Amino acid sequence: MSTLTSSRTEIQQSQQPDTSAEVERKRERRRWIALAVLCLGQLMMVLDATIVNVALPSIQHDLNFSQGNLTWVIDGYLITFGGFLLLAGRVGDLIGRKKVFLAGLVLFTAASVLCGVSDSQGLLIGARLLQGVGGAVASSVILAIIVTEFPEAREQAKAMGMYAFVSAGGGSIGLLAGGVLTQSLDWHWIFFVNVPIGVFAFLAGSALIEENEGIGLAGGVDVLGSILITLATMAGAFAIVKSSEYGLLSARTLGVGGLSLALLGAFLALEARVANPIMPLRILRLRMLIGSSLVRGLLVTGMFSAFFLGALYLERVLGYDAIDTGLAFLPLTASIAVMSLGVAAKAMRRFGALQTLAAGLAGITGGLLLLAVAGVHASYFPGLFFAFLLLGLGAGASFLPLLTMGMADAPKRDAGLASGIINVSVQLFGAIGLATLGTIATDHTKALSASGQALDSALTGGYHLAYVVAAVCVAFGILAAFLLLRPPASAVQQEVDELERDFGRASASAQLAEQLA
Repeated sequence: MSTLTSSRTEIQQSQQPDTSAEVERKRERRRWIALAVLCLGQLMMVLDATIVNVALPSIQHDLNFSQGNLTWVIDGYLITFGGFLLLAGRVGDLIGRKKVFLAGLVLFTAASVLCGVSDSQGLLIGARLLQGVGGAVASSVILAIIVTEFPEAREQAKAMGMYAFVSAGGGSIGLLAGGVLTQSLDWHWIFFVNVPIGVFAFLAGSALIEENEGIGLAGGVDVLGSILITLATMAGAFAIVKSSEYGLLSARTLGVGGLSLALLGAFLALEARVANPIMPLRILRLRMLIGSSLVRGLLVTGMFSAFFLGALYLERVLGYDAIDTGLAFLPLTASIAVMSLGVAAKAMRRFGALQTLAAGLAGITGGLLLLAVAGVHASYFPGLFFAFLLLGLGAGASFLPLLTMGMADAPKRDAGLASGIINVSVQLFGAIGLATLGTIATDHTKALSASGQALDSALTGGYHLAYVVAAVCVAFGILAAFLLLRPPASAVQQEVDELERDFGRASASAQLAEQLA
């Protein structure tokens, strides 16, 4: 009888599903869908940086903006976005990154509605300031969530590849989307399109993203430090983004820039003394984080010049419309996608993160130099096509190793702050680069025009000089990478050793699709 009972028990157990395996499969599915939600949120922020540029003429006409006031539609967003990144990233470490991400989505989506219904200059500018805060709050913690949600090297590489593609390729998608929406509907829809995306991302993120255990507020809140770092970064962002209007060496630019440095100095002095600082100074001793931020800044200087000066060249010299300009950048976007979703990870496994980064930076340098020889009557193929292709391949090969190295030595408790520093390096260096290169291009154009050259030739000459300077900046990034980013074997090498395991079987995009099915 006991034998019969035992046999029945074994049969029943064999017929029961493997609950632990099922739970693990559900957890894996949840993680990858959550990653898609995070990337969707990041894409919404990245698109905003370029999609609004396309609609500026329509906005100026409808709301009767002067040229000076119109710049605040862009600059207001950049100033508040850059100003709140560090603070928002640290708040995520303290109270939980999921809370911060969702709060940012709500603020960004609500501000998008205000932008869309704006019927006055003041309302639109105010809504853009608020939208910048929401964008900073949401995007400041995304990278930290990815790092903590995907701790294993091979999974983290795939997840960061998706993030890198969205961050690097979203700008060119914004050019195309902005042109389509503005020409087929009107400029209000470039903001209204954020609403369903934001609502979906909030609902899906609430259900799928796991909350981290925050450090907590038991030690008190560094209120003065929070105010100082926010004011310092906002003043710095103001000085940078308005320098193209007032002049790099104008009294206003130097005065506000000096105020920013003074506030930053006061902040650092305070952080060295308080018991529970909003930004522990130990974060500045992370060599890989700080070094990769510098290299990333030099890279972004080149890429931003390719996007914005390249768009101006296509439209003002070659006569492309908004949709044609967006289509022209498709080789860049597609090549970033290919590199970010598997190829860059394979290259890191075979050649090492540093060598892959150097090759990518060399590709960007080559693409910029090709743009620097494109003439007044340049055809799209082969010159411009291969320039954008090289830029995309270089960016796709560079961003993944930079992200991997940048977060490699950041402790989990400080991951949100480290994520904020990475985002700040992109925003501030990008703004500095654009202001400087824009001034170089404008001044050289004026000089050429004064010497008797036609407007098209003068504009092209100004862009050419800016491209050459941008290429030099990216080339310096190669040197800085070899000087600053030689990782210890215990850090990055441990992460890249296993990358081939997944990518040798199938591309990351195919595996992600399988996870989402």
